[in-house]
Amino acid sequence: MRVLRSRLYEVKMEKQNAELAKERKQQVGSGDRSEKIRTYNFPQNRLTDHRIGLTLHQLDLIMEGRLQPIVDALIAHYQAEKLKGGDDGAVQAA
Repeated sequence: MRVLRSRLYEVKMEKQNAELAKERKQQVGSGDRSEKIRTYNFPQNRLTDHRIGLTLHQLDLIMEGRLQPIVDALIAHYQAEKLKGGDDGAVQAA
């Protein structure tokens, strides 16, 4: 019985570890260029947020800490998604 119990425990732990690894892999992603969130283009003074399709030609102001245009656009996008019923579990901004 002891051997059977230990084998069942090992199988259970392997399943849990596999599930955690799968979840972790899904959250981290592959790291490909196609998964980029933002592009900062200094020669053109441009910031592009690829998640919401936002392009701003105010990179100098963004780098100085004036992030409100980005924050407003992200809030508007996620609120619109939530209204459409496409709640993707994203954290709401307060």
